[in-house]
Amino acid sequence: MKVATDLPALRADQLPEIDVDALKAPDDPGHKPRILLLYGSLRPQSYSRRAAEESARILELLGCETRMFDPTGLPFPDGAEPDHPKVVELREMAVWAEGMVWSSPERHGAMTGIMKCQIDWLPLSLQGGIRPTQGKTLAVMQVSGGSQSFNAVNQMRILGRWMRMVTIPNQSSIPKAWLEFNGEGRLAEGSFYARIVDVMEELVKFTWMVRGRSDYLVDRYSERVESVEEVHKRVSLKKV
Repeated sequence: MKVATDLPALRADQLPEIDVDALKAPDDPGHKPRILLLYGSLRPQSYSRRAAEESARILELLGCETRMFDPTGLPFPDGAEPDHPKVVELREMAVWAEGMVWSSPERHGAMTGIMKCQIDWLPLSLQGGIRPTQGKTLAVMQVSGGSQSFNAVNQMRILGRWMRMVTIPNQSSIPKAWLEFNGEGRLAEGSFYARIVDVMEELVKFTWMVRGRSDYLVDRYSERVESVEEVHKRVSLKKV
């Protein structure tokens, strides 16, 4: 494991290396787990971004490769063509990723429109009915300006299910986020920081366990039947 040089709130002696051999599939590709992080606010002091940045540091310590999408300039869904540079960037990152972290503020009792906009731009299918998110892992997190709530994470869980992702059981919700992050934008040691470590550790374990097996785990009868029908139609047309 990397030395935790940029994680002052972490008790590194209590975060052992992931036992990869106990989790990975026999035909695992072998590279570092690829995790994409999305956040749901454009404000300079965005706490959802800061929570995602803290998560990325922990993921990298646990042996992952991370990328973070900046939603600045992303158009509304259907407000631009799919070849818009920001849409292309987001979709390429989604295809690259083997797992994701979604970190949203709660605004008016819900995830933000910025968060939903990013998810809505993810294509429902690149090949037939197969979503590019299908079989990939997901961790959900939220920050709130007031008391603790779980509206945003609950909504993102619904979206994760709709995108056919393997959403891990654990989650993070940080109330009064403006009190929890210091002037440098770092989350102080405490229960909220510990929960983010919990979530990222669990995400890495699930990603190792699912990766290399996702094709089998999400192989669906309805899609197999559809494929058979398409083949039958092509064969029948050739005979006519």
